[in-house]
Amino acid sequence: MSTYDLVVIGAGSGGVRAARMAASYGAKVAIVEEFRVGGTCVIRGCVPKKLYVYASRFHDLFDVASSFGWKVDASFDWPTLVANKEKEITRLEHAYVTNLEKPGVEIIRDRAVVAGPNSVHLVGQDRDLDAKYILVATGGRPFTPDIPGAELGISSNEAFDLPALPHSILIEGGGYIAVEFATIFAGLGVHTTIVYRGNCLLRGFDDDMRRGLESGLTDRGIKIIYQTTIASLARDGADIAATFSDGVTAPYGAVMFATGRSPNVDGLGLEQAGVKQHANQTIAVDAFSKTSVPSIYAVGDVTGRAALTPVAIREGWYFAETVFNNNPMAVDHSEIPTAVFAEPEIGVIGLTEAEAVTHEDIDVYVSRFRPMMNTLSTRTERMILKLITEKDGGKVLGVHILGHGAAEMIQLVAIPIGMGATKADFDRAMALHPSAAEELVTFKAPSYTYRKGQKIGG
Repeated sequence: MSTYDLVVIGAGSGGVRAARMAASYGAKVAIVEEFRVGGTCVIRGCVPKKLYVYASRFHDLFDVASSFGWKVDASFDWPTLVANKEKEITRLEHAYVTNLEKPGVEIIRDRAVVAGPNSVHLVGQDRDLDAKYILVATGGRPFTPDIPGAELGISSNEAFDLPALPHSILIEGGGYIAVEFATIFAGLGVHTTIVYRGNCLLRGFDDDMRRGLESGLTDRGIKIIYQTTIASLARDGADIAATFSDGVTAPYGAVMFATGRSPNVDGLGLEQAGVKQHANQTIAVDAFSKTSVPSIYAVGDVTGRAALTPVAIREGWYFAETVFNNNPMAVDHSEIPTAVFAEPEIGVIGLTEAEAVTHEDIDVYVSRFRPMMNTLSTRTERMILKLITEKDGGKVLGVHILGHGAAEMIQLVAIPIGMGATKADFDRAMALHPSAAEELVTFKAPSYTYRKGQKIGG
């Protein structure tokens, strides 16, 4: 039996960071991965998704190019995008492997199962690893509804490598994955429909962002069907016939399920090892990522805390600091900047208006305007920048941005928010003109306020 200070199960962002840091502190570390090093984000998540979003946005650029004097005659080739994407994620995977090998982490290509508090079984090699500590970092996997014909649909895993673009696609879901892939497919010329059981996309986001996104998607020709689900799928010649919960049936070139993700824990041996899980199967951990078994820890999406790559990386780093550097560190999950790479793009941090009004009296500042890129054209969509503060110019509680560059802006806004900045702090910043971001530091008076829960003005 091989003996290690740490065995990490899963070579995604959180597991890789934990393994690298622990090894740099002198620990003997092995990391076990059954697919490809890099995890969901690098291989079939954030990175390829953003590359495909870039590809889809050329449609908008070509649309406004003529207003700036350009004549464009362009065509799109799906196989070229897929091949170039594969080159890039292969490069990134090699970089991840190199960064693991430099500090001496042993990479084991196999499926791992937790066999006990200090034991990991390698299924393919049929041997056990002895570990002082075990870190579970197996991430999540797409959830597929249990409906007749579900096997005819695809998930985000398969969407990146379709042999050809479908002539039309139906996407079920109303979250990040659904709206981002709707943006991608529509921008690449696919007739795109979203079907969602709710009455507005992006549940949990600020209502101005939700309605602004809805408007932007429909302006791009994306059809949205609310308060409906897919009841069944069936083959219809070269197409797939989707029957909806209201009894209507329609054919599509492809059907994609973007109905959430589940923790990747099936057959992992957690129950037998005594690791406590929540009702949704996510692993229960404390502030330091320790499970109910003292020698077993978990980080990343598998814990259900915040399913975002930078959060998993931070959790992996802090785990290594706590366990292998005698420096206990707990991740603060309270102020996490978030972006949705749809079109229009969204970047947010802090409380929504609906959340903030339940806490205290607040002021709300909202600016809506046509982005300068579109002013020479006939395009009418608007950017939205929204600031939510404590009353009378107090602490900034939330910032919400919809439009070009929203993600880049919100990353920088996260710095003053983390420092507890007030409206007065924002006001002291000199505006940079002409820019969209200057709106955040030039608000003079609230668009409306809430006092004792009652909206005033607006």
